[in-house]
Amino acid sequence: MATIDDFRNNTDDQLTDRLSELKREQFNLRFQAATNQIEKPSRVREVRRDIARIKTLQTERARAAQAAKA
Repeated sequence: MATIDDFRNNTDDQLTDRLSELKREQFNLRFQAATNQIEKPSRVREVRRDIARIKTLQTERARAAQAAKA
């Protein structure tokens, strides 16, 4: 599980790429859970929280950029 500090060092493009990877993984995990083939159920929670961390960081950066313009 990554922490917010791990993501802070990444650029916006890297965060966007990582977010799309995590969403793809989340989809696959949901599919595995629905068919009872999931090996590590805790991974669903980790992925969901990592997605939230990235979105939070993107929002913080967007607000900081908007405040810098004003």
